Amino acid sequence: MRDVMSRLLEREGYSVSLAATPHEAKDFLSSRVYDVILLDLMLPEKSGLALLPEILRLDPDAVVIMITAYGSIESAVQATKGGAFDFLTKPFKNDELLLCVRNGIVKRSLETENRQLKKNFREQFAFQSIVGKSEQMRKVFDLISQVGPTRSTVLINGESGTGKELVAKALHNCSSRANGPFVAVNSGTIPSELLESELFGHVKGAFTGATATKKGLFEIADEGTIFLDEVGTIPLETQAKLLRVIQEREFRRVGGLDNIKVDVRILAATNIDLKQAVEERIFREDLYYRLNVITLLLPSLRERKEDIPPLVDHFAAKYSSENGKPPCRFDQQALRTLMEYDWPGNVRELENVVERAVVLAPPDGIITRDLFPRDLLHSSSVGLGRLNTLNHGGALKDLMQEYERNLIVAALEKTAWNQKKAADLLRVNATTLNEKLKRLKIKVP
Repeated sequence: MRDVMSRLLEREGYSVSLAATPHEAKDFLSSRVYDVILLDLMLPEKSGLALLPEILRLDPDAVVIMITAYGSIESAVQATKGGAFDFLTKPFKNDELLLCVRNGIVKRSLETENRQLKKNFREQFAFQSIVGKSEQMRKVFDLISQVGPTRSTVLINGESGTGKELVAKALHNCSSRANGPFVAVNSGTIPSELLESELFGHVKGAFTGATATKKGLFEIADEGTIFLDEVGTIPLETQAKLLRVIQEREFRRVGGLDNIKVDVRILAATNIDLKQAVEERIFREDLYYRLNVITLLLPSLRERKEDIPPLVDHFAAKYSSENGKPPCRFDQQALRTLMEYDWPGNVRELENVVERAVVLAPPDGIITRDLFPRDLLHSSSVGLGRLNTLNHGGALKDLMQEYERNLIVAALEKTAWNQKKAADLLRVNATTLNEKLKRLKIKVP
């Protein structure tokens, strides 16, 4: 029967592989993909119905046509429920077999095309929230497209406000895990004593207040992606447990004894120099190398100023719609002011400025520079804008660090050294300000 069907199908132009046993069939399926599989119900070793789920595990999209001389309604229903595409009873006519095979190939082709369309849609959707036409951003998009479909760990480096979480979401949406959960963890905002419980969960009675067993974020992210933002702030003790999850793909809940296995892709982000943190012994070297498999560096907004006009248009349209206002437009002087400013808070700061301007815009929707915050108007003509005209290597770096130090100290003095209020004034996260205080060795009185 195999030889007869093989000659018939080859005459029609098909390429055919012949397997006499289930073991031989699985060897074929392990090495290549077939458009259609003709599977006899009666086989040596095991039945075709028993082999069917094993075939579908090897190739979930397999188009399987069951063939038997002992055709019955029960067998047909069982095969169809088990995932078979169709069912033929011997003896069958050649035309009947050929029609069934052609229909199977059409189904496989449509599924392949549908999967590709979904993949293209996901990739297109992945970049919708990331606006940028500059050469630096084109390189970022290319790298996302290249590494997104893999399961490799990616470390996203960039200043605060550059859009690291948007990039992490784009990597997730470009992957085969796009239909799975995307769980973002801002490590810097979770108290260190609670972080381990948040990541790995806890059992009832593990500590005071643990009145019930709770799943951790790694467990929630199973078969999806977990994004560890501000990974450099994770305490050393928790870093050791995070390393185990990356290496073994398993962990224990706080207070638990059972190992929990997970299939999670890990993406991490930081705005500090992790290599320097390793040298200062505040970050584990082995964890650094585990996270730093692929590095994606996000440029600051001052390094890609040609992206400011499209970003302004994007945010103006967004907040005009959200606030029920007519489309707003920035006049030339306002746009020039935005281009001259150096955006220490990056895209997040630009978004805040545009939102504020849209909300305060007059009925005609034309936005002038008078609607910008006072500190932006002053800084666009002095400060960082002038530093960018310098080109003296280390001298420029020293000058910028001195400027940054003076700016932070001024904000702290203005807020009576209240770090939360100073961070709000500087338009940065409190954790970012804390890191800058350490890096610039600013002592709080």
